[in-house]
Amino acid sequence: MRAVQVDQPAEPAAPSSPPAASAPRGRWWVAGAAYGSYLVLAVLVLIQLWIAPGRRVLASNDDDHGFFLFVMAHGERVLFHGANPFFSDRMNVPDGINMMANTSVLALSVPVAPITHLFGPGVSVVLLLTVGLAGTAAAWYGVLSRHLVRRRLAAWIGGLWCGFCPAMVAHANGHINFVSNFVVPFLVWQVLRLREPGRVWRSGVAVGVLVTVQVFINEEILLFTALTMGVFVMAYAALRRREARDAAGRFAAGLGVAVLTAAALLAYPLWWQFAGPGSYSGQPFTAGKYVTDLLAVGAYARQSLAGNGAVARALSVSATEDDTFFGPGMLVMLVVAVIMLRRSAAAAATATAIAGLVLLVVSLGPRLQAAGVTTPIPLPFALISHLPVIDLVSVTRFAMVPATVAGVLLALAVDAARRLPDRRRTAFWVGLVVALVPVAPKPLPVVAADPLPPFLADGMWRAYVPEDRTLVTVPLPEVTTGRTGMRWAALSGLDYRSPRGYFMGPVNPPEDRTGSWSAPRRFTSDLLRQVGEYGREPVLGAADRRAARRDLAYWRAAVVVLVPDGRNGAVLQATVTDLVGRGPQRVGGVLLWDVRDLPPAG
Repeated sequence: MRAVQVDQPAEPAAPSSPPAASAPRGRWWVAGAAYGSYLVLAVLVLIQLWIAPGRRVLASNDDDHGFFLFVMAHGERVLFHGANPFFSDRMNVPDGINMMANTSVLALSVPVAPITHLFGPGVSVVLLLTVGLAGTAAAWYGVLSRHLVRRRLAAWIGGLWCGFCPAMVAHANGHINFVSNFVVPFLVWQVLRLREPGRVWRSGVAVGVLVTVQVFINEEILLFTALTMGVFVMAYAALRRREARDAAGRFAAGLGVAVLTAAALLAYPLWWQFAGPGSYSGQPFTAGKYVTDLLAVGAYARQSLAGNGAVARALSVSATEDDTFFGPGMLVMLVVAVIMLRRSAAAAATATAIAGLVLLVVSLGPRLQAAGVTTPIPLPFALISHLPVIDLVSVTRFAMVPATVAGVLLALAVDAARRLPDRRRTAFWVGLVVALVPVAPKPLPVVAADPLPPFLADGMWRAYVPEDRTLVTVPLPEVTTGRTGMRWAALSGLDYRSPRGYFMGPVNPPEDRTGSWSAPRRFTSDLLRQVGEYGREPVLGAADRRAARRDLAYWRAAVVVLVPDGRNGAVLQATVTDLVGRGPQRVGGVLLWDVRDLPPAG
C-alpha cells in the first residue's frame, strides 16, 4: 500500500508529502478487487434495467430516462452524422434545442456513441448509469488510497459511500449527469496541490482541463465543488493562518492559470449556453421551492434496505432527490469520526466537516422545513437565492456535498481506527456496520415501456416523412405526458424530426426567456395533452380546426401518428380525426393521418 507520511497520518487539506518510500507498491489485485466490487454493486443496483435496456424504463423517473435516451441519440448523431454538438434540430421543430443549455453530457454521450450506434441508446443509458456509480466510487478510492489514507480498506469504505450513498442511488433513477462524479476527486486533489511549490502551471492547467471536462458532464456538480472548496479553503486558512499565508501567492497564481485555461476552452460553448439559440434564464420554479427537509437527514431513503417509501415521500421532493437520508446510525458515526480526527488531522477534518455542514444548511433553503412544514425560521440561503447561477440550481441538490464529505470523513476515521484501543476499535467497527448496512442500496425499480411499433422499427415512416417534414406523435412529446413520442424518436436514432419535447428552453421567446421544461404552448399540443390525460372528447368548432392546421403547418407535419388501444386512444383518435377533417389509416401497428397535402390555415 501507499501512504502519505511515514510517521503521522495525512492532513487532507495539505497533502504535500510524497508516499512513503518503504510502502509496498504491488498488490495491484487489491485495487482490482475494490474496483470490481464497485462494478458488481453498480450492476446489481441497475440489474432490472440491464435485463432489457430498450424495453424498460426506470419506474421513478421515466421523464429523465426518456430525455437521456434522446441525449445519447444526439451524441451518436454528433459522431456519425456530423451534427452540431451544441444544438439539435431533430426535436422541437422548428426551433430546435440548445444542448449546451441542457444536461447533454457531451463528455459521455460522444465517447459512447459507437455503443449507441450498434446497440441503441437504451444500452448507453444503463451503461453510463452503471459506470457513473462504479466510476465515482473507484475515483474516490484511488485518490483516498494514494494520497489521504494508509489502509486500502479505509479507502474502499470511503469510495463505497461516495459512489453508493443514498443520494447517488437516488439520482441513478435516470440522472446520468449526477451519478457521473468521477472527475470530482481528481479536480479537488489538483486544486489542493496548487499550494505546493512548483505546481502553479502544471496543476493550474490540470484544474482548467478538469473543469472543462466537468462542464460537459454536469455544471451543477462543478458549482457545488467550487463552493465546497471555497468554504474548505477559508476554514482551513482560519485554522492554519501561517501555512495559508505562505501558500496564498502560489494558490492564487495557480487558480489564475486554471481560470485562463478553462476560459480559453469554454468560451464558445458557454456562449452557446447563455446567448445561443434556445438559451434561457432562471428556472421554471422559485429557488426555494424544493429544499431539504431537516428530518430527512436522519431518515432512510426509499432505495435503502431500511427505507420506508411513505416516510421518504413525506420528506423528499421525489425518488430522484433523496439527497441526504443518512440514517441515525450514520449521523452518530460522523460525529464519532470528527472526534477521532481532532488530533491526527484536526485542521483538515474540521475544515472538511465545516464545508459539508455549510452546504447542508444551504440545501435547507430560505426557511427551515421540518416534517414537510415550512417554518418561519430564516436561513442563510435567502441571502443568496437570487444571485446569478445560484438561481439555476435545485436547492436540495446542495445536500449531495455533505453526502460526499461523509465518505471522506469515514475513510479518514477508518484509517485512524487502527490506533484505538481494542475495545474502542471493536465498538467503532460495530457502529460502522450498524450505520452502513441499513443504507445499502436496493435494485432500482423499472416498468415495461411501450414497444417501438413496426411503422418506426421497420422504417415504414420513410415513405411518408420527407427530410424537411416532421412526424407528430399523439400526444406530443412533453414533460410528464407524451413521453412515448420522445422515447420513440430516440430509439429510432433521431432519424426523423419531431415537434416539441421534454427539455429546458425559454417559456415564450422573445418576450419571456424564463426557463421552461417544454416548448412554448400551442393550442393543439395543449388540447391533445388534456384529452390524453382525462379522456374527455372536446366539442370543436371551425376556429379550433384552423388553429390545429396552423400548428401542423408550424411544426412542418407530414403525418400524425397514434398507437391504437393506448390510454384514451379512442377519444384521441376521434379528436385528431375531427381536427384534420379525415380519418386515419392503419400502417405498421399505428393509426396514421397523412397531412402532407393539408393546406395551411388562412
